[in-house]
Amino acid sequence: MIPPSVEPWSRVDPKRLAGVLGVLTDVDDTLTTEGAIPMGVVAALAALGEAGLPVIAVTGRPMGWSRAIAADTPLTAVVAENGAVALVRNAAGEVEADYADPEDVRRANAVRLRAVAERIVAEVPGATLARDSAGRVTDIAIDHGEFARLDAARIAAVVAIMSSEGMNATVSSIHVNGWYGAHTKLSGAARVVQRLLGRMLDGERDAWVYVGDSTNDELMFAAFPLSIGVANIVAFADRLQRWPRYVTSLDRGRGFIEVAETILASRGQ
Repeated sequence: MIPPSVEPWSRVDPKRLAGVLGVLTDVDDTLTTEGAIPMGVVAALAALGEAGLPVIAVTGRPMGWSRAIAADTPLTAVVAENGAVALVRNAAGEVEADYADPEDVRRANAVRLRAVAERIVAEVPGATLARDSAGRVTDIAIDHGEFARLDAARIAAVVAIMSSEGMNATVSSIHVNGWYGAHTKLSGAARVVQRLLGRMLDGERDAWVYVGDSTNDELMFAAFPLSIGVANIVAFADRLQRWPRYVTSLDRGRGFIEVAETILASRGQ
């Protein structure tokens, strides 16, 4: 059940949106519907950009997978692997990777990540690495809802192993992600906002919108007063500790379009 403190997005005060500086958003089941970004979402991203509002995706997906999203959509940038790497366009218009940790740290962590992945697959029945693992450079992902299915007990077991190995662990709508390091979705977003826009996100969080759909977005929901969950967030109702401020009436990509339309309408677009 949605807590009473969470309001329908339709009730947001348009005046509250007049000073919005940009949009941060999850990807899977927030921008996507059935695994793809619909054309309506692409149009919404473009419209936000034309209105002077940068849109930065912040996802648990791998660097390799995210590079194509950064190149082929109107997104300003993509922060991948839960804050570990940002995919941004350089002066020549080419997408390049900007890592939170130096190469020697990433190389050392890669050895530890492989060992933990092997342990999880060996100890948790049915646990498999996500199919996008070949594109990952700073974390591991265990599939629980994309191509494989793990119940709540086995998801909890995966998280417990990651935690016992000193990793950060988070559960998205499709994967359990684990990584070493201090980076998060929030720190990754702050880094890319400063690099691309010359702005300090920590000092203006009330002027940024965040859109997400699962427990992997809880840190961002807590950080941004203008946080929104697309309607399918109700699937995580029994696991969410920190809810967004608003929830859309539509799910997945249609929910993101609902958010974009409301923001644009408040600005007379």
